[in-house]
Amino acid sequence: MNTTLLAQAANEARGLAMDAIHACNSGHLGLPLGCAEIGAVLFGESLSYCPDVPKWLNRDRFILSAGHGSMFLYSWLHLSGYAVSREDVKHFRRLHSITPGHPEYQETPGVEATTGPLGQGVGNAVGFALSGKRAAARYNTAAHTVFDSHVFALLGDGCLQEGVAKESIAFAGHNGLDNLILIYDSNDVTLDAMADLTQSENVEAYFTSQNWDAVTLDGHDLQAIAAAIAKAKADDNGRPKVIVAKTVIGKGIAEVAGTAKGHGEGGAKFIVAARAGLGLPAGESFFVSKETQAFFAAKKAASKTAFDTWQKTYNAWAAENRALADELTEGLGKAVPTDLSEKIPVFPADYNDATRSAGGTILNAVAKVMPQILTGSADLFGSTKNYLKDGGDFSKSNPLGRNIWFGIREHAMGAICNGIAYDGLFRPSGATFLVFADYLRGSIRLAALAGLPVTYLFTHDSVGVGEDGPTHQPVETVSGLRVIPNLDVIRPADAEETAGAFLAAMSRTDGPSALILTRQSVPLMNFLSVAERRDGTRKGGYIAQKETGALTTILLASGSELQHALAAAADLGPGVRVVSLPCFELFDRQGPAYRKCVLPASCSHRIAIEAGVTGLWWKYVGTHGQVLGIDRFGISAPGDTVMKELGMTKDHVIAAARC
Repeated sequence: MNTTLLAQAANEARGLAMDAIHACNSGHLGLPLGCAEIGAVLFGESLSYCPDVPKWLNRDRFILSAGHGSMFLYSWLHLSGYAVSREDVKHFRRLHSITPGHPEYQETPGVEATTGPLGQGVGNAVGFALSGKRAAARYNTAAHTVFDSHVFALLGDGCLQEGVAKESIAFAGHNGLDNLILIYDSNDVTLDAMADLTQSENVEAYFTSQNWDAVTLDGHDLQAIAAAIAKAKADDNGRPKVIVAKTVIGKGIAEVAGTAKGHGEGGAKFIVAARAGLGLPAGESFFVSKETQAFFAAKKAASKTAFDTWQKTYNAWAAENRALADELTEGLGKAVPTDLSEKIPVFPADYNDATRSAGGTILNAVAKVMPQILTGSADLFGSTKNYLKDGGDFSKSNPLGRNIWFGIREHAMGAICNGIAYDGLFRPSGATFLVFADYLRGSIRLAALAGLPVTYLFTHDSVGVGEDGPTHQPVETVSGLRVIPNLDVIRPADAEETAGAFLAAMSRTDGPSALILTRQSVPLMNFLSVAERRDGTRKGGYIAQKETGALTTILLASGSELQHALAAAADLGPGVRVVSLPCFELFDRQGPAYRKCVLPASCSHRIAIEAGVTGLWWKYVGTHGQVLGIDRFGISAPGDTVMKELGMTKDHVIAAARC
């Protein structure tokens, strides 16, 4: 290892960060400067990557959990030869640049995940590691190893204080993800103050208690960092690894180094003296020496050779294992069988059960023909009904398992599912009660922002939960999810709409879907053919019952309340149309001709019913319409009693229609 050259590269990376942040007068200097030696060892020595093939399947994954320190990542991606040019670095935080304020998935080559909120990247890294473990178990053979990479994440005190990180760390230790290596930038500083104001944790002891290997070292000692990483990569011992790197935040800018002022851009005004102290030439901003360029050019060439060697192994493996290779290709391409609907059983006409139960039947059928599907639950498999009966349980001893036992860790479940989806080999889903959706809301939002095809299975969807009372009756949560951009929220009315909801979720590749399922039984509504109902659900809305006379009234409903709209229509006469609207987002993406056909402007007498808050329904019923909903918290009583008490009945629909 050429420590002299790596030390020089570290200082030049510091210079890039200072110049970029000074140029836009915005950003975070502390981590890029404090972790420069860590970056030099990672990208100059320890990581297995190939800038020419950023998505190399067997690359080491690097996730910057402390995403505010994005200039750390952009500097090293530029130096390493990724398609991040000096001009891109100069345009840090500028409009339409590929170097935004926080790393964004699919915007910058080499960025593995969108890590905005602190701690999320730790959970994402755990998801990547789970995916890597399962990929190795599924695809490696005695003759060929195609997966043996590691997952790295750089985090700080802010990440480690967030609960999502602690939940994810516990999960990783329990499940023996020894391909995961965290590097903890331990600089004794948080944004507001010195860290001892808010924490007194023995970090090594904490990680050790969670079944991790832990070591503490000088985060500016290149040889110590390299040795620790090499040992961590070599130890296949059933324990993930953490390297506690003691660093100086803002190192190189004497005026702020080692203080809370070093966290943000405050030190940028001192960069003239700082650059001189680092040996960088005066008057030449964004400087990279010829020696550093040559070193990383050689590293890049070597990485391409390593990739080419791996590619030969992969080709030989694929030739001998055609079925596995096809499965892997289909997973990477997010392929969905064209006849998937035919693989889902048709429910009998007298079927009467909760949509969560139908969902379990459907998921098991889908999983048989989509082997990339994984599913998990936050200690609620028995209630959410999404357990894959022949899937096995993911664990340290069985990385092939398709059922993930997250424990009571909704925050981690969301972030880990995102990590699996970022890796792109498998299709994850996670389940819990709808009322707990806000525990993973941050992860759902990031999945929507990054366009990840994660499926959320939220059961116990309304006041129909009953006796558990208002704390467990999510009157506001469906609407709260609907306002997240790029999230499809699907609330099916019965078993066949549930089948349509799964078909919609599985066919979606550019964002997440949340399926909202009942605890209480709902009858199968046999008013159209199975194909029409499933297809209508995939469109987000459809005419469930067409009027038989001149159209006078439209009744709209989602979920279990559709039965009340249909029952009311039978009493209201031939001029009533019933529209099922299980997914606002899918319906709104249909063409205007289809939407107008379902909801013609000529009929303004509209009544909507849903067991939840009413606010979002007004765009469909208009100012002349009415919305029957629940703009209050629930009641502790049997579910059907609560529904009646709060107006979720056929009679209330009829009364509203006759007003």
